[in-house]
Amino acid sequence: MSQSLEQAWQLAKQRYADIDVSVDGALELLDTLPVSMHCWQGDDVAGFENPGGSLTGGIQATGSYPGKATNPGQLRADLEQAFALIPGPKRLNLHAIYLEAEGKVDRNEIEPKHFSQWVSWARQHQLGLDFNPTCFSHPLSADGFTLSHADDNIRQFWIEHCQASRHISAYFGKELGTPSVMNIWVPDGMKDLTVDRLAPRQRLLAALDTVISEKLDSKHHIDAVESKLFGIGAESYTVGSSEFYLGYATSRGTALCLDAGHFHPTEVISDKISSAILYVPRLLLHVSRPVRWDSDHVVLLDDETQAIANEIVRQKLFNRVHIGLDFFDASINRIAAWVIGTRNMKKALLRALLEPTEQLRQLERDGDYTARLALLEEQKSLPWQAVWDKYCQLHDVPVGAEWLQSVREYEHSVLSTR
Repeated sequence: MSQSLEQAWQLAKQRYADIDVSVDGALELLDTLPVSMHCWQGDDVAGFENPGGSLTGGIQATGSYPGKATNPGQLRADLEQAFALIPGPKRLNLHAIYLEAEGKVDRNEIEPKHFSQWVSWARQHQLGLDFNPTCFSHPLSADGFTLSHADDNIRQFWIEHCQASRHISAYFGKELGTPSVMNIWVPDGMKDLTVDRLAPRQRLLAALDTVISEKLDSKHHIDAVESKLFGIGAESYTVGSSEFYLGYATSRGTALCLDAGHFHPTEVISDKISSAILYVPRLLLHVSRPVRWDSDHVVLLDDETQAIANEIVRQKLFNRVHIGLDFFDASINRIAAWVIGTRNMKKALLRALLEPTEQLRQLERDGDYTARLALLEEQKSLPWQAVWDKYCQLHDVPVGAEWLQSVREYEHSVLSTR
């Protein structure tokens, strides 16, 4: 660490000590909070099931930046490059379409063996794995319905896919010694006016109950369900609404996934955390950035990202909230997108950990809202960046924007040759 960075670190320690915040304690706790990075940023949600296939289900990856991964080896190499530039603990979130199989394997036939290389790789890099059934971009989802489909045979296909996915998720958890969070999201809905909104939800309820009917060890596997306001092609009616899944997670004891882009434009998930956690055992967060609703832009260190981190830290939800990222931008270097978004999520967590929360809480209890506001504002200009730089140095990753040079070199030597 350079002399100037070391001096900044020592000054930061003292500044925070003056408000009774231990920066060493904050860094220790930050090292216990993994962020689950999503694999699909690396290849624009294409997967390896059907190379060249088109996306459906209201999902679009816009842009044509060169060098996207086209096979498992390339994707893992790109992930390793990104991981090397991000400090602290990380996980990887996989979709079912990232299987590795010889020949055609339909989604209701996937097995743990189709992900064994991912497990070996994760073990080598000391990563936990999370999982998602892929209920989109498939001939049997072409009309916009999967688990709520009116056709018994099609609905059964998707039930079997989700059941198979649960076994893969449990395999991840057992092999890697950390539970895999498996999130179920379906794109089911209608483009225009919908007369019968109840029947599809009744079918979805019954299908989900069938999917999770087999009891799996929570040490290995955690079920989560995710709502959405609307999607492209499902603008008028989404079966899996927020109300549907909050009720489902509450009554069935699953985790509830809150995606930052899946609500009305003026809604934020940071405000939902303290309400939902009263009723569900766990929350899964998909941290994203909706520029115009669910546009899945790269996560910034903005007010909402910070508010999400603050809620986790202020309420000490470390063992009940799982932090994942969900964005895919094909208009910029994909590895840089991972690095920017993940580092920003971790920065937000660090800033939250450096907050004098107990002091602020006491001021609030005392009704001294003047001092509360004053201290909240003053702490924004405290030298948290020096603490972040120290954290990067402790984990042997580049400080500041130095990481961008590594991405550029990798782009020149690897991505440009694809």
